[in-house]
Amino acid sequence: MSDLNATVQETKNGFHVEGCERISYDFTFLDGVFDIQNNQLANCYKPWGRALAVTDLNVYNVYGEQIEKYFQHHDLELKVHKTKIGEKAKSIPTFLSIVDSMTEFGIIRKEPVLVVGGGLVTDVAGFACAAYRRNTNFIRVPTTVIGLIDASVSIKVAVNYGNYKNRLGAYHAPMHTFLDFTFLRTLPVAQIRNGFAELIKISSCAHLPTFDLLDKYCEQIIDTAFGRLEGASDEVRDAADKINREGIHEMLRLETPNLHEIGLDRVIAYGHTWSPLHELTPSTPLRHGHAISIDMAYSATLANMRGLLSDEEHRRLLDLFSRAGLSMDHPQFDEEILEKGTAAIKKTRDGLLRAAVPSPIGSCKFLNDVNAEEMNAALRRHKQIMKGYPRKGEGLEAYVDASDTGYTDNNQKEVEAIEVAAGKAGSLNGSMNGNGAVHGGNVLNGHVDGVNGHVNGVNGHSNGSNDHSDEVLKKLANGTKGLTNGTNGFTNGAKA
Repeated sequence: MSDLNATVQETKNGFHVEGCERISYDFTFLDGVFDIQNNQLANCYKPWGRALAVTDLNVYNVYGEQIEKYFQHHDLELKVHKTKIGEKAKSIPTFLSIVDSMTEFGIIRKEPVLVVGGGLVTDVAGFACAAYRRNTNFIRVPTTVIGLIDASVSIKVAVNYGNYKNRLGAYHAPMHTFLDFTFLRTLPVAQIRNGFAELIKISSCAHLPTFDLLDKYCEQIIDTAFGRLEGASDEVRDAADKINREGIHEMLRLETPNLHEIGLDRVIAYGHTWSPLHELTPSTPLRHGHAISIDMAYSATLANMRGLLSDEEHRRLLDLFSRAGLSMDHPQFDEEILEKGTAAIKKTRDGLLRAAVPSPIGSCKFLNDVNAEEMNAALRRHKQIMKGYPRKGEGLEAYVDASDTGYTDNNQKEVEAIEVAAGKAGSLNGSMNGNGAVHGGNVLNGHVDGVNGHVNGVNGHSNGSNDHSDEVLKKLANGTKGLTNGTNGFTNGAKA
């Protein structure tokens, strides 16, 4: 939530405007967020008497019944938008399908959308909320390791464009984020491993005690889903809880002064110099954790060649990636990727490379003066080192599949429609003969044909739902005062 204080001063030739925006939002650790005895989430929706939830199909198939019963128990109407959001479908059509559901629901200005899912879901749905009326509230309930310890920390929301990750997006803070690590009980081990990479990232460049814990408990943490599986020892669960809390806290400490990325030397960008391009290069995309692990491992080799990371620490870091089953190399991570990735990231980072590297483990340095010759020499050495590791440094289950919210179980027609739409992102004004929109992972023929027909159809639905919206508005106006009390102290637009 935010408040804006601004001043306007008259100048010789016009005016000067200066403003300072206050941003505030909360995180709550709560195992069992959808257990009916836990009313914290329900209290956020009491003022409206209803909720629109956006979730991915995999999450709904596992938790949908529990979520429905939770809202029913708390006497809250629930509408659910179910979608499949893999990296290939983290796109404008998926974004628009969520916007359509918000319109059909008749979302009210300050009413928060509930977003339940992994980092891909929270990214796309968060961007839809940022764009809808330029600022619609939302509440996050992340369900994956990456969602819980990385995506939940940032206020960045986005979709992919072409072969570039997160090219279109915004900075949009949620009202509240509920962190429920019991979701990890049903998460495939490949996804546990995927998120483990983000903890290596933050700890190796900013928090040595957390890195030491990851190094000590690596296999046990992955095998027991961060101590949440039945039979996990108290020691492992306590270590996992400490890792998660300290990792999230450290990322918040680093990011909070720089929420809008005005400062471009970012410690948490370790592993994100060449991976944004490389991740989507294979025909089946790499999982995010594997893509950044390749980047991190290569960057560590570069730092070692420069004398910034000792041989012992370099080997310790690479060994941890290997033990976790994370990728450290890939056949398509080559000189071309380094060249193109460098050119692309310099545009994002205002002309400088700003490659974060651990030096030593637990602290960070930024490299700006690396030329192509040095990069390629480091790449050759890195690939030589990888020959001594299992699978020559390639990871386990490194590519996205149905557990990444259903990319690979889309049928071919749907996949092709998504890819065409991604290549023509934004060009949906009736030019795709009605085959360009994806709603809940399904291509809707005629969805974009002529646009006006679609709008008229939506308006008819919206008119039907506006009566309900009016009822909610009346409810808010007739005595439901102090929305701050109904939403745990949030203050933006607090009174009806």
